[in-house]
Amino acid sequence: MDDTIRSILAEHGRLSCDVGALRDDDDLYLVGLTSHASVNVMLAIEDAFDVEFPDHMLRKTTFESVCAIRSAVVELTGAAL
Repeated sequence: MDDTIRSILAEHGRLSCDVGALRDDDDLYLVGLTSHASVNVMLAIEDAFDVEFPDHMLRKTTFESVCAIRSAVVELTGAAL
């Protein structure tokens, strides 16, 4: 799951650093994630994991780190961490 999330961030996040160098809890907004890019990340996550983010999850905090994105995907898919 983390590899897929990181791949999506590398392709759609428009980050100012290498995604591989990020820790799971690093703030993605501090390394260049914008609100526009976060929408692209969200859409790619939905496609990759066959999920749909409900309105209550459409918050900046849902996409602020690899860990936060992973938690959201786990919640949506029922997968185990």
